[in-house]
Amino acid sequence: MHKFVIERDMPGAGAMSPAQLKEASRASRDVLQQMGPQIEWVESFVTDDRIYCVYTAPDEATIRRHAEAAHMPADRISEVRAVINPSTADAPA
Repeated sequence: MHKFVIERDMPGAGAMSPAQLKEASRASRDVLQQMGPQIEWVESFVTDDRIYCVYTAPDEATIRRHAEAAHMPADRISEVRAVINPSTADAPA
């Protein structure tokens, strides 16, 4: 499995109500259940005008199929090449 970050340009996303966020989550989850275990939604971050989602999937095409079926934009899909955090600074090279 590969990890991807999906950028969804959604003006006003940060002003979505809890009910709207719940409905968007439900739509995504329902499509994930139909697609099977080859794609997983890890988490999402909502900002003012964009939602950043982290998914695992075998390829970008699977991510695009999910976005289309869930009626959500997938403006940029980037494969994660490495994960770093503060402890990376002290890790052996």
